Order: sequence, then C-alpha cells, then structure tokens
Amino acid sequence: MSMSELGILIPIAAVTIGPVAWVANTWVRARHGYPLEEPEGSDEVGAKRQVELLTNENERQAGQITRLEARLAVLERIATDPAERTAREIDALR
Repeated sequence: MSMSELGILIPIAAVTIGPVAWVANTWVRARHGYPLEEPEGSDEVGAKRQVELLTNENERQAGQITRLEARLAVLERIATDPAERTAREIDALR
C-alpha cells in the first residue's frame, strides 16, 4: 500500500469507529438485558420508586417482628410457667 492509500483509510477509519462501537455497545446491552435507552428523568422516578419499595418492605418487616415478639413472649411464658398452670390454661381453652 502506498502512502496515499493509507492517507484515505485514516479518515474513513476515524469516521466508522464511532458507529461501529455504538452498534457493539447496543448489542451487548440488549444481549444482557440492560435497557437500551434511558428515559427522561429516570433517575428521579427510579429513586422515588425505590424509596416506596423500601418503605413498604420496612413496614412489612416491622409487622413481622411484632408478631414474632408476641409469639416469643408466649413461648417464654410456657417455658417458665409451672406445668400445672399451663395444663389448666390448656384445659380452659377446650
């Protein structure tokens, strides 16, 4: 190849590298399940949604902890009460 042929290939390569890299990036993102385009304001909407999900999860876990504490208190009372008293309470429930 002569120098004049190399001289024309350099600008062609410089112009084509960008689009080829964009196509490769898009293909990799699509293949691995990433969103192809970021919607406008997605950071703000995503952050609000995440806060909402975490708040709901915290409320659910707080309720679960309250129920577990109540059950634990019953188990502690059964374990520490005399057997006769526990038997009387069980009979009273029948």
